[in-house]
Amino acid sequence: MNKELPVKLHVKSGDTVKVIAGDERGKTGVIKSVNRVTQRVIVDGLNLVTKHNKPSAKSPQGGITKMEAPMHVSNVQAVDPKTGERVRKNALATKKA
Repeated sequence: MNKELPVKLHVKSGDTVKVIAGDERGKTGVIKSVNRVTQRVIVDGLNLVTKHNKPSAKSPQGGITKMEAPMHVSNVQAVDPKTGERVRKNALATKKA
């Protein structure tokens, strides 16, 4: 079996992060979910994509909706909640202690 194993990441759900690469560079947001196998995170309100929905029993009209797409974890960095500056996670942990 060649199953991928989850990887330990530098961020978790609920962390405030700043996007450091890509179209959303410079924006901050809160992480909604983390996928440790694919190493991707979904940041609330960022990296929006357009989804076209077919008509169904649930939504007979169908339509177009905006939703957050996952981005690679290397494109985000944790933000210190007090200062609002980007910080490495280890530095943030030592400040709390």
